[in-house]
Amino acid sequence: MNYPNGKRRFTQNPTPQKKTKPDFSNRGMSLEEDINLTNEYYLEAGIAVVHKKPTPVQIVNVDYPKRSAAVIKEAYFKQASTTDFNGVYRGKYIDFEAKETKNKTSFPLSNVHQHQVDHMKAVVSHGGISFLIVKFSPLEEVYLLPSPMLFTYWDDQWNGGRKSIPYSYIMEKGTRIPFHYQARIDYAKTLDKLYF
Repeated sequence: MNYPNGKRRFTQNPTPQKKTKPDFSNRGMSLEEDINLTNEYYLEAGIAVVHKKPTPVQIVNVDYPKRSAAVIKEAYFKQASTTDFNGVYRGKYIDFEAKETKNKTSFPLSNVHQHQVDHMKAVVSHGGISFLIVKFSPLEEVYLLPSPMLFTYWDDQWNGGRKSIPYSYIMEKGTRIPFHYQARIDYAKTLDKLYF
């Protein structure tokens, strides 16, 4: 470092700089957080009414240290939840699941459960719109995949088929959702292209 007198300052035993790894822990929000913010924007802007479904929980044990501060000590899931989000967009019922994967080449079907697929099939059979939003975290890419495209791979896995959906298939049959400032995961624009 040069000082105002133009002389350089030297230290006897300089401490070696410790190399630190870059911290990527808060680089981006989770997919679910981004969708929640998108849904808030949709609601405020009058675009859609979509909410995250609460997971049904049975509370077993509660501690009351103070009247105003109850603490749940023990609770269990009542039943398996269906999909993550549901609501209404342009007069149509929509219902979808949001999943992230660290895999770059495929989406593992183990991330989805049979009761969720059964629910999605029921929604489609009643004229609703059902889809999967998949985020490939290492690639920072998000896709909307209509449920019928998921059903093909889901049903095939029980007959000796793949246990995952290839990234290339999701790129081809799904629609990439670019990241935006206000509606972070603007899936409504994708629904407009596919269904309206």
